[in-house]
Amino acid sequence: MRTAPAHWPVALAIVAGVLALDQATKFWVKDELLVFPRAIEVTSFFNIVWVWNQGVSFGLFGGGATPAWALGGLAVAIVLGLGVWLWRTPSQPIAVALSLVIGGAIGNVIDRARWGAVFDFLDFHAMGWHWPAFNVADASIVIGVGVLLLDGVAFNRASDRKTVGEKTE
Repeated sequence: MRTAPAHWPVALAIVAGVLALDQATKFWVKDELLVFPRAIEVTSFFNIVWVWNQGVSFGLFGGGATPAWALGGLAVAIVLGLGVWLWRTPSQPIAVALSLVIGGAIGNVIDRARWGAVFDFLDFHAMGWHWPAFNVADASIVIGVGVLLLDGVAFNRASDRKTVGEKTE
């Protein structure tokens, strides 16, 4: 069996940190700060709200048409696949990005298992534009995916890729 990659302790710390921050903020906002259906206006462009997201990220495919167990099961399968990628990657930035996505996905899976939906509370709006409410897990997922996309676009040069059957020197 292969030994753990060098980035593994950092990756696990990031996953645990994201998961802890996500669950702590959800607990604090849901159980300590807000009393349903109260919303708190923090600034002219930011509110803390109480939203149950029954869809995937940012409420897509919501409305309760897809059972929570199905979305949770899909998220677990994705986390397992990302975990394999994390184990195999030699890249520290990719490992950090994958850890952010995995930690966020696990946080939202916990919500689905516990409540049947994901608790979202961060609500930004400006100049007539309103972003769907989200949470720390969602933000972590978006940042992680953004880093993956940036790495793929900015740093994945043709000279860095090998094709099948290509000889190495």
